[in-house]
Amino acid sequence: MKRQFTVISSVVIALACLCAFQSARAAKQEKSGEAKSGSLSAADKKFAENAAKGGMMEVAMGKAAADRSQNNDVKKFGNRMVKDHSKANDELKSIASKKGITLPSEGPSHDFTTDAAYMQMMVKDHQKDLAEFRKEAQNGSDPDLKKFADKTSKIVSEHLAMAQDINKKVKH
Repeated sequence: MKRQFTVISSVVIALACLCAFQSARAAKQEKSGEAKSGSLSAADKKFAENAAKGGMMEVAMGKAAADRSQNNDVKKFGNRMVKDHSKANDELKSIASKKGITLPSEGPSHDFTTDAAYMQMMVKDHQKDLAEFRKEAQNGSDPDLKKFADKTSKIVSEHLAMAQDINKKVKH
């Protein structure tokens, strides 16, 4: 009887330790943001994918504008797009990696022939982006993506104001 009690006690202790270990591991993963893609809603995934594509497009077009533009303000704006969107892209990649999702490696390609065409695209694009980032910041389900969207929406808002200002000055 005593031996049976010892065996049962050992099994109970082992199970309790195993449960505690699993709980601690799950809490650590949750705290460190190591949730996998199953934890992201379809809307959050779509936002992350669209943000990645748009960010890569902004970088590519910003480089082209900085290289080809005839207008100093457009060149500066292009350089700013490269700097800010590269930083945002890196942050988004980091979040995606923690969530276990793969982002597109290439953005859509757009070309422009004039400074005016570039600036008009930037105004339209940043208007659309600002709405998407604000929507995610407000309604997203993942706290890391919501924080990213909130922070980045402020930068996108600055870009929109700059683009609108430069667009008014550029010859159409």
